[in-house]
Order: sequence, then structure tokens, then C-alpha cells
Amino acid sequence: MTIKACEVVGPGNPYPFGVTDVNHVTDVNSANKCSKQNTTQNKNVAIYAPDCKQVFIHFFLPDTEELVAKVELVNRTGKVFHGKLSAVSSQWFYAIQGIQNDPRKGHDIDKNLLIDPYAKSLNRELVWQASLYNEQNPSFIPKAAVSIAKFDWQDLPKPNISLAQTILYEMHVKGFTQQFPNLTAQERGKYLGLANEHVIHHIKSLGVTSVQLMPVFSFMSEPRLQELGLSNYWGYNPINWFSPDPRYGHNDAVNELKTAIRELHRNNIEVILDVVFNHTAEGDKSGPTFSFKGFAEAEFYLADSDGFDTGSGHSFTNSYANYTGCGNTVNADSDYALQMIMDALRYWLTEMQVDGFRFDLAASLGRNGARFNRHSALFRAINQDPIISNAKLIAEPWDIGPEGYQLGNFPPTWVECNDKYRDSIRKFWRGDKGLVPEVASRILGSRDIFKKGRRSQVSSVNYITYHDGFTLDDLVSYEQRHNLANLEDNRDGHGSNFSSNYGVEGPTTDRAIIELRQRQKRNMLATLLFSQGIPHLLAGDEIGRSQNGNNNAYCQDNELSWLDWQLDSSAQSFLEFVQQLISLRKQYPVLQKCFLADDDYEHSEYHHHVNWIRQDGEPKQVDDWQNQENQCLGLVIADDDKNQHMLLLLNASGDPQKYTLPSAIERSLLLDTNLYEINSIDKETNNAEYYTQAPQSMSLWRLRS
Repeated sequence: MTIKACEVVGPGNPYPFGVTDVNHVTDVNSANKCSKQNTTQNKNVAIYAPDCKQVFIHFFLPDTEELVAKVELVNRTGKVFHGKLSAVSSQWFYAIQGIQNDPRKGHDIDKNLLIDPYAKSLNRELVWQASLYNEQNPSFIPKAAVSIAKFDWQDLPKPNISLAQTILYEMHVKGFTQQFPNLTAQERGKYLGLANEHVIHHIKSLGVTSVQLMPVFSFMSEPRLQELGLSNYWGYNPINWFSPDPRYGHNDAVNELKTAIRELHRNNIEVILDVVFNHTAEGDKSGPTFSFKGFAEAEFYLADSDGFDTGSGHSFTNSYANYTGCGNTVNADSDYALQMIMDALRYWLTEMQVDGFRFDLAASLGRNGARFNRHSALFRAINQDPIISNAKLIAEPWDIGPEGYQLGNFPPTWVECNDKYRDSIRKFWRGDKGLVPEVASRILGSRDIFKKGRRSQVSSVNYITYHDGFTLDDLVSYEQRHNLANLEDNRDGHGSNFSSNYGVEGPTTDRAIIELRQRQKRNMLATLLFSQGIPHLLAGDEIGRSQNGNNNAYCQDNELSWLDWQLDSSAQSFLEFVQQLISLRKQYPVLQKCFLADDDYEHSEYHHHVNWIRQDGEPKQVDDWQNQENQCLGLVIADDDKNQHMLLLLNASGDPQKYTLPSAIERSLLLDTNLYEINSIDKETNNAEYYTQAPQSMSLWRLRS
């Protein structure tokens, strides 16, 4: 079969970036060794490459990666090389070669192929192989697909769940599905596993509204981890911001991920992506070049000082600023990186139909040079964008750079992961004293952080556990991290976990300890689900998942990280308890969003009223709040519109506490964490004037006046 040459037939356009369609023709004589008929297309190619003096695009066959065409983009507008190409096979893959003006010291990278930063699909994962990289072997770099197959969304709308009703459920694609029962080989550990009806049934029956997927951007494991026989399981090391990682795909990662998103939407479940725009896998200045560094290094990465040679526009004279702990920091204040981030967000929201994003180390995205600016160019661009501004935007509001802790300082349209909530609730239930005032603030939405009138009542993303830390079960089973499997001499991971083992480090057969641990787990999740703000659950906590005390399992792609779905009676019972908690939150809207008269960020025709009470039923006074020995809290939220009050009683002390119950025509004890099942509640309790809250437990009541 004769290969028909691909050639430049016109200057094309400098935008959009990447390889895009011009028109389509069917050419039965075109070169494709995999098919008798092949669709060829005219393509526009535009590569932003201010660091380059020449740019070539290489085309490859899909199976063998045999080179079939090499074309120079001879046209240039400003910093963009571009051209209109004819006879490009829809089945080809491609990579870019950039000839730099200033080849970096140490080795010549002119012959190294690069991943197009705007590639939408890669044919395989990127695995570090030093010999292939140093030899400039074209087989090292994954190749990008020329065309993406069409996908039928079946006209399904997005769930469009309000922030107040949102319940986040963080999961890892592989970890969640790898051991899930009754999945096929094509589904196990893959995007398609999330589309399986049994997987969706678990998510839906739990009651969460939004799955938050850990990174699915194409990524590479760090060379150091590979040398140790480990891998970057979490995926926070991207090589591309548009292409889903092929690891989780079976045949077509893009459309398989779309299938998962579509089927989750069919069941009214949102999909939130954990996105990494703050750094890439290219490491520090001496690190390898896969993509960004080969085209626009000086614009794309922050220097550790004003080290950019603005005269030439392509020289990078200083080392990288490392505000992420990963060797580099993306300069989101540059026109190029800002535009790419915006293009990527719009692509995922429109083409991939996701519902929002959780931004890893989001403080880096607000940096103008070294300083954080809540009015940065990227934040302003997002705020005015009609597509992105309407998505869910969740900030991890810190990085490790100067002024890196920015909780409460993101734009009003964002919500923020609240580590102060995590720490105070953990310490309170552990038994630490002097925390009642802070816990009261956390339960009512952390308005000391998210100021009234400036931020919404649901700005706080509340969580007890996240992927980076102890699981809920480990939080009540270990006081020390046990990370030796990470091969860093147990130095990695959080040192201050505010956890307790209640007498024994790790597993135990002591029934009293086991029962206390289970109750403390119930306490923390009940507090979480009954607090103002957006609750965040870590997948597996509802079934008692443990990582054996490893609080930084980022490199453990094995049974330690994968969810075990063989549930014993204890796990099944706890799952039912979590389902009950979520059901109660949904049943009583005031638990989702409390409108107070002095909280005017949003207009409401009615207001709720809150009253903090002592054990004797009287309102708390100033002296009560200053009592450092007190470990009890009572809260009444009055919903006059529905003629009902919600009562929360918390007792973190080791002694029973007798509460005088507020007067009401009707009382209903809805839940007590000291009781295993709702059926265990003595109905006579509802008629009592007093209630004794057991040690280290809490209860939720409905009162009708």
C-alpha cells in the first residue's frame, strides 16, 4: 500500500492550539496499514513555542508507532508555529519536535520528541526509561491521537446539584474498582468500572451526590519511585492537562471515561475532578523534558526570583521556584499557562461533561510571582467565564511557598477544604479540652474564617479524612504513622494526626476498645454530616477501610490502597449507619444550610435561629464559653418556617452528662452514636424531661413547638 504524503497546504491559523479539524474527506488510497478504508482530514496544527526556532510534527501508525510522515511548521505568528496540513489519517498518532534556540546544558534535546500540551488522548502511559530518554529514542514518548471518536451523551443533562445539597465522595478510579465484586477484566481498575451498575448502586445507596475523582490527567511516576520498585499511585504528577490517563482505560480511555461520567449523570451523581495545575512531572531545572519545558520554559514555570530574561523571551537564568514540593511551580500568572488552564477547564466541562474541580495546591494558582493575590489574573478570568464560573470550584487553599496558607482568602464563588475543621473535630472527640468554642464555630460553617456578608454559608468543605492522611478506621486505631513500606524511613506523611488508638496500637481483640473505636468513628461522621458546609467523605471509610497505619500511601498501588469489598458484619453495620446519617442530613434542610439574620451573603425571606445551651438547658453565657474543662456542647437550630427545631447534644468527656431538654410539644430522638441502630432507641425517651448523653457520644433530636 502506497503512503500518501502529508504536507503543508496553507499557513493555517495560530489558534486553537494543538491539532484540530479543518474539514473531512474519505480517501480509500491513503496510507493506513490497519484498514482498507481510512478517513483522511485536513488539520490545523498550532504549537506555542517561543523557545524554539523550528517545530516539526511527526506522525506514526497506531499499532507499531512506525513513522509515516514528518512535517515542518514553517509558518509562524508571534510565538506560535502553525500550518494547514493535508491528508492526515484519522488513525495516526503524533508527537512534536522542537528545535531550541538555546539547547540546555548537559545534553542536546533537539531530537527529543515532545507531547503536545494540547493533546487530547495518549496511546499509552509515560514510564520513565533513562536509557531511551538519553538516547533520544522516539519510542520513549507516548503519542497523541490525531482524532477522537465521537461519543453519544444521549442528551442527558448534568445533575446541577446545589452547593448546600452537595455531599462529596472522594475516590481513586483503580482503588475503588480493582477489587469490586462481579466486575469484568475490562472494568476492574478502569474507568468502565465506574459505569458498572453495581458500583453505581453502592454510590447511590450511600446517598452521596458527587464523586470526586483523584487525578485522571495523564501522569508519570517519579524516577526515584521506579528505582525503589514503587509507583505514583495517586497520580499527582501530570504530563498533560487534557488527556485522561491511559492506565485506567481498556481500549479508548477518553470515551470510556465519558461513559463513566454519562452513567453517573444518569443516576444524578456529579463528577468532580481533582486537578493538578500547580506543577508537572518535568521536575526542577535539571529534570527531564517531556512537553512544556521544551516549548515555553521561561513563561510556563516560575523562577525562584526574577530570573527571566525578558529581552529574548526564551532564556531561563535561575532555578525553579518550588512552591509545590515537586521541583517546579507553574506560572499561572503568565498569559500562556493561564490560557492553557482556562482551555483545559472549559474542555473538561464541555467535551468531557464533568461538573467541577478540586484544585490541588490552589494557592499556587493565585501567585503573582512569589506573592499570593486573591485577585490574580487566573481567578479573575475564571470569575468572568460563563462556563467555568458556573462549575463547582473547590480549593485546597495552600502550598508550601511564602504566604502559602490561604484558607478563607479565595474568591466568593469558590469553596475551600477546611483543615481547621478536620483538626478541631479530631481533637475534640479525642478528648482534648478547651475546644468547645472552636468546635461550635466549625459546626456552624466556620464563619470566623469565611466571613459573613463576604462568603456563602457553605464555603467550608468539611472533612475528617482525605486521601493524604489516616483513613477513618486508622484514625481511631493508630497514634503513630506506619509508613515504612514507602521506603522513606517513616519520615514522610503527617506527623500530627490528632489520633488515638485507645489503648492498643493497631488491631486488637479487646471488645471494649473495639466498641469505643466504632463509637468514635460514628461521632466524627455524625458531626461531619450535621455541620454547616459541604461534607467530604473518603471512599472506604463507610466500610472500615484501613491502610495499616500508613498515612501517606501515595506510592502503594496494591491491596494496601485498594478497597476491600468483602464486608464482615461490623463493616456492613457501619455502612448502614453512614447511610442513615446522610439520609437524615437530606431529610432536614436546616442541617444543610442555616440562614441567620446577621448572615446576609444570600437573601432569604425567612431566618433560622440558633441557641447554644448548657446541660441545664439554659443559654450558654460568656463564662461558659471560657470554661476550659467543659467538653460538652448543646445546639438548637430553630426552623420556624417548618415549625420544628433540631437539637444536637455532644459529649466528648469520659463521663455521662445529664441534659435538660428544651420544652416542646413533641420530641423525637433521631440518632444517638452510643446506640448501634435506630431501632435501639427507647421511644419513652422522647417523652422525658431529661436525657443522659453517654460518655463520648452525641445525639440528634427533632423538636416540634
